[in-house]
Amino acid sequence: MTTPASKKTDLNKLDEEIMASQEFQRSTMAAKLNWLRAGVLGANDGIVSTAGLVMGVAGATTNSGAILIAGVAGLVAGSISMAGGEYTSVSAQKDSEKAALDKERQELADNPEMELRELAWFYEQKGLSLESAMQVAKELTAKDALKAHAEAELGIDSEAHASPGQAALASFVAFAGGSLLPLLAVTGPWIEFRIQVTVVAVVASLAITGYVGAKIGGAKSGKAIIRNVLVSLLTMATTYGIGLLVGQNV
Repeated sequence: MTTPASKKTDLNKLDEEIMASQEFQRSTMAAKLNWLRAGVLGANDGIVSTAGLVMGVAGATTNSGAILIAGVAGLVAGSISMAGGEYTSVSAQKDSEKAALDKERQELADNPEMELRELAWFYEQKGLSLESAMQVAKELTAKDALKAHAEAELGIDSEAHASPGQAALASFVAFAGGSLLPLLAVTGPWIEFRIQVTVVAVVASLAITGYVGAKIGGAKSGKAIIRNVLVSLLTMATTYGIGLLVGQNV
């Protein structure tokens, strides 16, 4: 015979299993994973962009100083551009979210009954009966009406907003960090083998970023690695070829 105490124990065990599950951990770490994913993509862009730039210059000249100047200029310009773009994008998103929350807050104050029915409607669309949907809507409204409506209607968290400054800094650091690898590879002491060393270094690093990016997203890493490597090889081959052609005619 099942007693209330045993039922509670069983529920507690199920709760512990759910909290320990991969899906639960992934959902609670969603924000951190998004930042990590953005960092990997930023590093990836830095590697490919700077590798293409320095390979193009290396195709046109063997002057290490010229290659270094071009690489550093590309690193700085690319990092600032990425940071500025991310700052603008996240700022616009944050402003839009705040405007939407202000509108929702006003609607809750002006017509709470309509908003309650609207919230219940969203849960009806998810498969709940009218009675259950209304009960859920009432309980959520009693706890935090704005938060409930923001999540159901807008798909945003009313208590958390991305920081434009942090996003910009993360993009700057990620792009600059990725750019350093091809820059160091092409300007190293191995002048006679700078092209080969750069290609190997870029391919290896992009294979790593492709693997990490795929694992973060829960996808298979094979396609991501191949895609990254092929794009980088195409980029370096194209810019190196252009550099050769331009260098011969200068």
